[in-house]
Amino acid sequence: MLDIRVIRENSAAIQERLQHRGGDHWKLIDDVLACDEARRKAETEKQQLQNQRKTVSKQIGMLKAKGEDTSAIEAEVRGINEQISSLDLAAENASARQNELLLNIPNLTHEACPVGSDESANPVVREWGEKPEIAAALDHVDLATRHGLIHWDDATRIAGSGFAVYRGRGARLERALINFLLDTQSSNGYEEVNVPHLVKRECMEGTGQLPKFEADMYGTDAGEDGVNHLFLAPTAEVPVTNLYRDTLLAESDLPIRMVAYTPCFRREAGSAGRDNKGIIRMHQFDKVELVQVVHPDQGFEVLEQLTGHAESILRRLGLHYRVIELCTGDIGFSSAKTYDIEVWAPGQGKYLEVSSCSCFTDYQARRMKLRFKDAEGRNRFPYTLNGSGTALPRLYVALLEQCQREDGSVRIPDALVPYFGAEEIA
Repeated sequence: MLDIRVIRENSAAIQERLQHRGGDHWKLIDDVLACDEARRKAETEKQQLQNQRKTVSKQIGMLKAKGEDTSAIEAEVRGINEQISSLDLAAENASARQNELLLNIPNLTHEACPVGSDESANPVVREWGEKPEIAAALDHVDLATRHGLIHWDDATRIAGSGFAVYRGRGARLERALINFLLDTQSSNGYEEVNVPHLVKRECMEGTGQLPKFEADMYGTDAGEDGVNHLFLAPTAEVPVTNLYRDTLLAESDLPIRMVAYTPCFRREAGSAGRDNKGIIRMHQFDKVELVQVVHPDQGFEVLEQLTGHAESILRRLGLHYRVIELCTGDIGFSSAKTYDIEVWAPGQGKYLEVSSCSCFTDYQARRMKLRFKDAEGRNRFPYTLNGSGTALPRLYVALLEQCQREDGSVRIPDALVPYFGAEEIA
């Protein structure tokens, strides 16, 4: 979340930067300041009353020592105590409301972030490889069906739409890709971690999925209050980043690099039509995620490195892709700067996002109460970053479609052959 001290000192500038995102989040800043003023006023009045109570209490002791009646003064103290309790409640309510508002305000985008209202304003940063020329390219649904790789009817029978069943060589290809991704990112310097696939509500709040995106998430244990306190992980970002929630690190602990494979679960699977054909948008999908916790001075430099690590997957597989930078109107809720990596899918005739690499500045760290002690002994918030390294369904799609041959067979990239155990699917 945003730093209340920064909001207090630069409210107009922050509102202006939030307006670049679109929407009405910038209007919440005035409400935050009103809560902050009410809280601080209540705490000031409470301190004054505490000082008054201290003075009166001394008088009681002096009068009792003289044997005089103290009932009136004692009644005054009880009245002061009641006022203090009332101010405590007012300060607590103001603080709770302020925190609720801050949880609903997105991060500030980087000052150099392209300004725009939607994805049409996202500039292409670079491209890699040649776009393959494939006459009458088949899409991944046709290829997977021809070779018996994926069975959608089976998935619908057991779970409904938005799911897939991989069988035989299809399942082996999925597993080969997962192991290839983990090994590649481990060699890039990331510690492999295996985390729970269920996460607490506070973890979802910590990385910014809640409260804004709750309707898209799979809550598992709504109680009598109707509130879910446990969720299926929408991405490994949530459990992996939250490994350090409520933690005070040493500066020497930084940077922290972690990679994890998890299945991911999301209710929102896109609008009906071509995007829902096959495995491009699903309720459950596999992903390998990269997470870093770094010193604030290195955050945006590390973002360039992390993006390169995600790109290394596509380069090793020989898949044509491009990198775009997200503009202010398209960037994620918690992110300050984001690069999307889009791989070419000839059967779709378009690019598909296969990785999103972001620097969140100290936004997530504040929400998670993750800090480090610097060389001067000050407790500070580190920067967090993450990126898909990569998401499996669209990588699977691009591999089948870019590596298809005219006869309908699929060439397996050399780097993947040791994992898959064959050079082609024919």
